[in-house]
Amino acid sequence: MSKFQAPKGVSEYFPPLSSRFEFVRNHLAASAQTAGYQLIELPVFEDTELFKRGVGESTDVVSKEMYTFEDRGGRSITLRPEGTAGVMRSVIEHNLDKGQLPVKLWYSGQFFRAERPQAGRYRQFYQVGIEAIGANDPQIDAEVISVAWRGFKAIGLKNFRLDITSLGDGASRAAHRVDLLRFFDTLDLDEATRARAALNPLRLFDDKRPEIQTAMSKAPRLLDYLSEESAAHFAKVQSLLTSFGIPFVVNPLMVRGLDYYTGTTFEFVHEGLGAQSGIGGGGRYDGLMAQLGGSDLSGIGFGIGVDRVVLAAEAEGLFVDDESARTGVDLFLIALGEDSKDEVAVLVNSLRDAGISSDMAYGDRALKGAMKAADKSGARYSLVVGENELSSGEATLKDMSSGEEQAIRIGDLSSTVSSLLSSEKKRN
Repeated sequence: MSKFQAPKGVSEYFPPLSSRFEFVRNHLAASAQTAGYQLIELPVFEDTELFKRGVGESTDVVSKEMYTFEDRGGRSITLRPEGTAGVMRSVIEHNLDKGQLPVKLWYSGQFFRAERPQAGRYRQFYQVGIEAIGANDPQIDAEVISVAWRGFKAIGLKNFRLDITSLGDGASRAAHRVDLLRFFDTLDLDEATRARAALNPLRLFDDKRPEIQTAMSKAPRLLDYLSEESAAHFAKVQSLLTSFGIPFVVNPLMVRGLDYYTGTTFEFVHEGLGAQSGIGGGGRYDGLMAQLGGSDLSGIGFGIGVDRVVLAAEAEGLFVDDESARTGVDLFLIALGEDSKDEVAVLVNSLRDAGISSDMAYGDRALKGAMKAADKSGARYSLVVGENELSSGEATLKDMSSGEEQAIRIGDLSSTVSSLLSSEKKRN
């Protein structure tokens, strides 16, 4: 065994379990693409000040969890703990907000937080996220939520719920802040908690200590302080979600863990994950772009934890024998005899040129071992080719799921497999 191991708190995905990760990520990305979101690829490290200003110094993310270091040029650099601030920086830097609005972007990749590792909580974790920038519209709020919902349903998840609330506009929060600070004066808070509340009093709603949660259950609720405009916006979002057939629970105590949220805020919770039950969430962040030096445009987005969704899918038994997440090749070829291997290699190459994902058995494996390799590859079909098949020009194509076999002409292999795959896609 190697003396080298992955760092503590890092999630790794390798075959065959990586098919589960790929299955989840691809379905989440496909849902975003279906709604017109375009890919953005971002650096995994940024100027530390971007996250301090964008995420908020009162958050645990900035105050306790960031991986920050000084590079060789003496600059303070931080591994990205979340995606929205980096997206906003890129939109501002490359003037994406000067074109068609809203700017609709999706991203995926690794993120980093120095947390205590536990089930579902990692120091390196993976997310798929979207951001819609430049439209202060309840319809775009409902769209963003529906993109996540559609992705979860495509994966097959059932045992999750959607919590929503509104954090209001500036006027709503200002009125609420006055009464909330008066309420804090009635509590016996330690100095650190009181200092945190002074930076952002909403943070105490997110405090996980039982005594604070008990106290905050009696605190004034922001939903009761919404301005007329904020209340109308939130009511419209709820109406649209109902029209979309998306059930939800209004959770007045939810604030999320980042300071930039305003207005519509939401979280998806899965009952099978225990304490780390959140599988994704997000909300509106009006004012963030201006705070980072750009135009005063509104925005809304989400981040979905791929690791958490994989765990949720496993908890629901969606990966029985990994059939549902199988991402193997379309066709696996087996050469019988040394003389057939070159012909099969040429055949595999031509199939790939035709857009059919293909593989073959390498090395000197007997037929039984080669068929095991075909099965482990996750291939949809397999084909055995030996001297007799090459002479006759015919071979037997096997459906690896049903075991059914059919005789085909080797010269028609590409068109036959393409037709079968096309028919299968239409049925599904």
